[in-house]
Amino acid sequence: MTGSDAASRPTSARAADALVVREVTVRSIVVPFRRPLRTKVGDFSQWPLLLVDVTSEEGVTGRGYLAPYLPRAAAALLPVLRDLGAELRGRPVAPAAAFDAARGWFSLAGYQGLALAAVAGLDMALWDALAQAAGLPLARLLGGTLEPVPAYNSNGLGLLPPEALAEEALELLAEGGFTALKVRVGRDSPADDVTAVRRVREAVGDAVTLVADYNQSLTLAEALPRCRELDGEGLAWIEEPLRYDDLSGHAHLARDTATPIMLGENFYGPRSMLDAIRAQACDLAMPDLMRIGGVTGWLRAAALADVTGTPMSSHLYPEVSGHLLRVTPTAHWLEWQDWAHPVLAHPFEVRDGHLHLRDVPGNGLEWDEDAVAHHHVQL
Repeated sequence: MTGSDAASRPTSARAADALVVREVTVRSIVVPFRRPLRTKVGDFSQWPLLLVDVTSEEGVTGRGYLAPYLPRAAAALLPVLRDLGAELRGRPVAPAAAFDAARGWFSLAGYQGLALAAVAGLDMALWDALAQAAGLPLARLLGGTLEPVPAYNSNGLGLLPPEALAEEALELLAEGGFTALKVRVGRDSPADDVTAVRRVREAVGDAVTLVADYNQSLTLAEALPRCRELDGEGLAWIEEPLRYDDLSGHAHLARDTATPIMLGENFYGPRSMLDAIRAQACDLAMPDLMRIGGVTGWLRAAALADVTGTPMSSHLYPEVSGHLLRVTPTAHWLEWQDWAHPVLAHPFEVRDGHLHLRDVPGNGLEWDEDAVAHHHVQL
């Protein structure tokens, strides 16, 4: 590139090129759930978060967060994040390059689990910094738009008694004009699961999209009859009936049940998603940003979904996932939950069943520092 070419480029583009990582800060907090949630993997009344800030020498701070479910998982992840952050100091803000470099850093220790989660948290913050320096919302930086993103409400409908679900379902629909909900299943009695789905359906009507999540709670012998019983309930998908890595079992279910099978929140990197698609273990995919590898991992997974014709939804992290669904060729549904809202300076908004992305540079995450201080915990 000639000097005149560089001089003709927009200032924001030159600034994005020049960003260098100065500091990486990771803070641990625990926030309360507005509506406690009971699932087959546990009862949740609060949620641990790790807030990741990447500050450049030029004064731009990129933000991301991770939600590792349990305080002990957050405590284990924290030193990995800090060690990786130290490796980034003095390096360009180049998330794709950092993502690939991390494969080398973890070539001996392994590149799944906590290692990939740490990479994902830093990757989200690096992309945010890059978009801010370019003066563009993340979706626009990636070539997309800020059109609203269709979402289903995942903030409730846990393993409550079936008779308690109808009122909560109506409350969840009203929260943001939703037209889609997730129902947790996996009760001791299969009949209670069917009753639960029917109670919700009777309350919300046939026009509302319902999905069901077993949270990996069944064996194949249990799942086959249970999923077949749910086949007549008009569900848009059944999620993770079996242990997430039982691809052959899920392939059996996908062949032998009429309702689409959804996997993906436990895909550790894009190659893991490709393995599931090749095994015909799922009809639909829903990567989780922490496990798929952040923005970079998502983009690579979205390309796989495109070439295989696999509809792709999101799992958690709606603020960043919303931007990514705007550039996902097979974009399906955004999972909406407001669990990070207690520490967001500008919570994202859902209207008419759609997430509305903030029209600001970056991914739109900004911390309410007073709230962060209030919810801070020492791990």
